[in-house]
Amino acid sequence: MDLYQETLLDHYRNPRNAGKLDNPDFSSGEDNPSCGDSVIMEGHIKNNILTDVRFTGKGCVLSQAAASMLTESCQGKTVEEILALNKNFVLTLIGMKLGPNRLRCALLPLEALQKGIKMYQQRKATEKKGA
Repeated sequence: MDLYQETLLDHYRNPRNAGKLDNPDFSSGEDNPSCGDSVIMEGHIKNNILTDVRFTGKGCVLSQAAASMLTESCQGKTVEEILALNKNFVLTLIGMKLGPNRLRCALLPLEALQKGIKMYQQRKATEKKGA
């Protein structure tokens, strides 16, 4: 087994930042109906920086390990930095080439995180207009 697979398995067996947050600024989920994977990301944002992020989910090693790895790498980043992340970032993070079905599993956490941040930004913009 290579180092990347060992790292993935470690994140799957010992997920970092797993669980829920009290009063998150956003909570957003994504599902992959074709395999049953699901990931929910929650976060706190302060001064445009993701200060805390947690995930819950179920599914394969890829989706859950990618969620764990993503939370570690995104905590402390600005929302703009996170929204700019893409498929190549996730592939670099997990260190493996993936086919289309497996890629969908690996991208679930990023999609959930970015969706949550966009919802947060929209809510803040609406609050600003109403203030």
